[in-house]
Amino acid sequence: SMRKIVMLMMLFVASAIFAADINWAKDFNTGIESAKKANKPVLFVSSRHSCKYCVILDTTTFKDKRVIEELNKNFVSIIAYSDNNDYMPKELWQPGTPAIWFLLPSGEPMYQPLMGAIDAENFLKALAIVKEDYKEYKKEKK
Repeated sequence: SMRKIVMLMMLFVASAIFAADINWAKDFNTGIESAKKANKPVLFVSSRHSCKYCVILDTTTFKDKRVIEELNKNFVSIIAYSDNNDYMPKELWQPGTPAIWFLLPSGEPMYQPLMGAIDAENFLKALAIVKEDYKEYKKEKK
């Protein structure tokens, strides 16, 4: 029936809104290109599918609606899985995973990496700090 179709469409739209995911760049270099074009800071995560804390990060913090919204709006996000042999610059390699880096669009690190499965609340606080610092950086570069 028509009503059923409308219901299904509404459900589909609702799930599309709520099941939103982080827009991960295709790979490191594509992400850096996007960041330069958009003039946005970069979240770069060095991860492994076989690491417990990486999985926790992927399934908790990176599924948080507020985190997804903030990243998709104000950052370019890149994730590299070492067990997929995803490319990452040598200088961003860390023996431990997950390593969470914030980079300038040039690919240069803004700070030392955050290590481990940081929870959504603290991750959002970190994003706020990075955003402020990046605003300052843009001002100085003018």
